[in-house]
Amino acid sequence: ASLSKSYEALISAGNKLSKARKAVAQELSEKILIELNDLNFSGAALEIRFESKSSPDENGLDDVEILISTNKGEPLKPLVKTASGGEISRIMLAIKKITASSDAIPTLIFDEIDQGISGQAAHVVGKKLREIARDKQILCITHLPQIAAMADTAYRIFKHSDDSSTYTHIEKLDSSAQIDEIARLIGGESITDATRKNAEELIESAKNI
Repeated sequence: ASLSKSYEALISAGNKLSKARKAVAQELSEKILIELNDLNFSGAALEIRFESKSSPDENGLDDVEILISTNKGEPLKPLVKTASGGEISRIMLAIKKITASSDAIPTLIFDEIDQGISGQAAHVVGKKLREIARDKQILCITHLPQIAAMADTAYRIFKHSDDSSTYTHIEKLDSSAQIDEIARLIGGESITDATRKNAEELIESAKNI
């Protein structure tokens, strides 16, 4: 009898959780799509789909899956099967932009989030990263100056090889070295007064976000 009552309580709690999830799913989908539009997914479609489990587990009574189409006219497919690495990073950025204040994850890592974007879209990505960084620690690997300029602390990762091995190094950059590194991202290995000034302007602009 005790086991039966406990199971009934479990199912009741699971149904309440399921109802709460479904109540916010549509609103969450719409908010994610707004963020994706900013992040250069102008033709994207997204759906949060629910399927009932055969038995409850620690996550409740639902299997929840995000389905997405990143190009207009394409059918919805599971997120994990449709997006490239860079796309997944930007989609996760959109989701985290919305949920950052309510989850308990202290550090987020974005690898090659700039894949397939440039110009204004890169600025928007950098801006959203900086906004999330008000509440979270963000580690971001990027090759775009618009994103690199948003960093509070910058590091340079580089490799060198000898006769037998290849070594990877990381060094923290002071403010002058950060400007030089962003200038290289803007204009290549040759740093000019113009590219350095551009780098300084990008960094200064980021402080006002």
